[in-house]
Amino acid sequence: MGDDGDRARRIRPKGFGEAMSLRLNIVANYASQFYVAFVGVFLVPVYLRLMGAEAYGLVGFFMMMQAWFQLLDFGLTATISRETARYLGGGLDALALRRLLRSLEGCFWAIGIAAAVAIACAAPTVALHWLKIQRLSPIEVEVSLSIMGLTVAARWIGGLYRGAISGLERQVWLGLFNIAVVTARFVGVLPLLIFVSVDPVPFFIFQAVVCSVELVVLLLFAYALIPLPVGTRNRWSWRPLRTVFKFSATVAFTSAVWVVVTQTDKLLISKLLPLEEYGFFTAAVLVASAITLISGPVTQALLPRLTRLSQQSDVAGVVALYRQATQGIAAIAGSASVVMAVFAEQILWAWTGNAPFAAAYAPVLALYAIGNGFLSLAAFPYYLQFAYGDLHLHFRGNVLFVAVLLPAILFATARFGAVGAGTVWALTNGLFFVCWTPLVHRKFIPGLHRQWLVQDVLKVLAFPIFLVPLLWIARDLRMGRTGTALFIALTALALIALALARSVLLRVELATMLRRMFRPLKRSALGPSGNP
Repeated sequence: MGDDGDRARRIRPKGFGEAMSLRLNIVANYASQFYVAFVGVFLVPVYLRLMGAEAYGLVGFFMMMQAWFQLLDFGLTATISRETARYLGGGLDALALRRLLRSLEGCFWAIGIAAAVAIACAAPTVALHWLKIQRLSPIEVEVSLSIMGLTVAARWIGGLYRGAISGLERQVWLGLFNIAVVTARFVGVLPLLIFVSVDPVPFFIFQAVVCSVELVVLLLFAYALIPLPVGTRNRWSWRPLRTVFKFSATVAFTSAVWVVVTQTDKLLISKLLPLEEYGFFTAAVLVASAITLISGPVTQALLPRLTRLSQQSDVAGVVALYRQATQGIAAIAGSASVVMAVFAEQILWAWTGNAPFAAAYAPVLALYAIGNGFLSLAAFPYYLQFAYGDLHLHFRGNVLFVAVLLPAILFATARFGAVGAGTVWALTNGLFFVCWTPLVHRKFIPGLHRQWLVQDVLKVLAFPIFLVPLLWIARDLRMGRTGTALFIALTALALIALALARSVLLRVELATMLRRMFRPLKRSALGPSGNP
């Protein structure tokens, strides 16, 4: 490959001689994701009380805008994540990876700046003709929307560097950094709301400042992990993009499908409902999104490791890891879905203390929880295709998926509002899981699907599903807000424990981990010679 290539191959970021273990990465991801989810969900009632439901509706619109921004990704974040994983597996040298990162960031910065300007230009139209404002002034909403554009662009550009850091399996650092950023964004803004102003404009200015700092830190750390070989120059070029264009184009399409299918209902509801009611809808859907957050940490750790194993042609390793991850997600996300669906009204009431809100939006929470449970499992075939770098089947399946199901979302949302959107969300994800998963397994790992479905999904979820009638009876218990919240939390933990106990692969893994954890304690108790 030449001197530059040989020299580049010898260069590895500091600390990569011993890569972080998959278990540690998953634990780190779960710790940070749990914190992010807890802070985000716990503080919603505080924001509703301080800002009011209408101003919080702007926060919900802001979160939806971040999701729609992924249409501009063009599959490039997933591409850099996969290429950095290939780099760890020996399939790519440091110089080629750094040049690819430079080419991708040129695209990201150009698109991000252009999109932020476009949002600022469209802000007056959105404020006056799309959102149904009742108490806020149009100027206030217009300025907030313009600041949102800058903030969303900064977060979106930072996603490129997150993808590189995640692909290099530095999830521990990324988890700690996420905790710091979330604390700054959502906890740090509280003094501003309490002592300065509850208006949305200062809130979004604060978000923009924090997200700009976040972007700079991610950029510097990603560069530190992928150093340039001595004596080389790294100019921007289209050439590195050509080698990954086919893969990124396929990912871009599937990402666009994901955004359209998951966010069209929210976009329509932002037009149909008054901004105040949209704030309540956003709050209910946010609780259900905790289920997808549960699977997020596994995804971040799983994709780079699956890619490495496939790069090394370790089919047995791919299958073992794939099945272990499935059982873990089935136990945790599946049990959480059951609890949320059964106790939807009690969760919303214990969370906010607003009984009318809880009664009105409980069906929305239940339907989105069921849909998100199916989604967490239906995503696994995509992980398999991603690891092997072959998304042709995923591309075709999503074309059919959009052609059939998007009209249903449009019709149900326009006709039945939030409940119609939730019904379609649950049904579409359930159908995709049942109908499409076996086709993907048949192509990539023939003979796996029945064992995967029975042993890794249904067997793990047997207890939570079997106990639904008993849980339904327990809904009527009256214990006050604190008692209800504690009861639901303990019920969820119990169901997760029962489900994990049914997981053969994870049971062995957990037993091994516990033995390793307690072995030093046992040796310490016995003393250096092995005697008490």
